[in-house]
Amino acid sequence: MSRWGEATIKYETDYHPSNVKALADHCHSINDMAAPISSGSFKADGMIVVPCSMKTLASIHSGFCDDLISRTADVMLKERRRLVLVARETPLSEIHLRNMLEVTRAGAIIFPPVPAYYIRAGSVEELIDQSVGRMLDLFDLDTGDFQRWEGWAK
Repeated sequence: MSRWGEATIKYETDYHPSNVKALADHCHSINDMAAPISSGSFKADGMIVVPCSMKTLASIHSGFCDDLISRTADVMLKERRRLVLVARETPLSEIHLRNMLEVTRAGAIIFPPVPAYYIRAGSVEELIDQSVGRMLDLFDLDTGDFQRWEGWAK
């Protein structure tokens, strides 16, 4: 987890980074470039970077692996594994769009966390659950706890 990822958790949620890290089976320092996940021989189905800053996206696009997040993302691309980047910057500059296009061409999936207004969410948590469910769908993981589009209501 990056320093700014930790700051985002503190600012935008009721959690502390230690609460989130406790949910993980393993947690590596962002500076541990020798962590098992930094190698293509480490078995992983893929990776979700959420939130993905434009700096991290640019690092992934250029192959400039200066931390464990960008290195592991680079591994996902070179090993042809699923890489989902949850880019939430707005508005987007031409540089952002070019970087997004190039990482998409390299095999990544850009997932802007756009609210699904059709669910008529009653809370922010419902919107988050819907986005997380859609992200996990990309890995064939069905949480079963969000509303899917079923066409216009009759």
